[in-house]
Amino acid sequence: MNYYTGSRRKLLRAWIAAATFFALFTAGAAQAMEVSIDVAPRVLNIQSDGQVVTIHTSLVYEDVDVATVYLNGVAIASWKEDNRGYFVAKFLMEDIKGLPLMIDEYNMLTLVGITYDREAFWGEQEIMVINVIPVGRE
Repeated sequence: MNYYTGSRRKLLRAWIAAATFFALFTAGAAQAMEVSIDVAPRVLNIQSDGQVVTIHTSLVYEDVDVATVYLNGVAIASWKEDNRGYFVAKFLMEDIKGLPLMIDEYNMLTLVGITYDREAFWGEQEIMVINVIPVGRE
């Protein structure tokens, strides 16, 4: 039986993500490269049935060490190259909904990671978080 199941596994992943985030930026946030990101959806409904939060970046796809990519401490779930050759990160929406988010307010999402050249990067964008039951699900 795997000892790290359920909430223990989530806690362990959160601790690892926090340690990675801390390691990335205690080396000097001034040395980290800022990248532009575009978050979808821009309005996150806690009640939605959405599956992923997608982050489009200004990073060249081949440059990113995907094992180091996190969004507010949440590990990347999948990734791809867009039609312009840029890195796109996908995070499980349920994990993002599980973050300490402020309802009916803008919340800052911060993407962090490291390139294969060992250069730390980060990008931020605010999204609105709402809690509205969709019509027909009431």
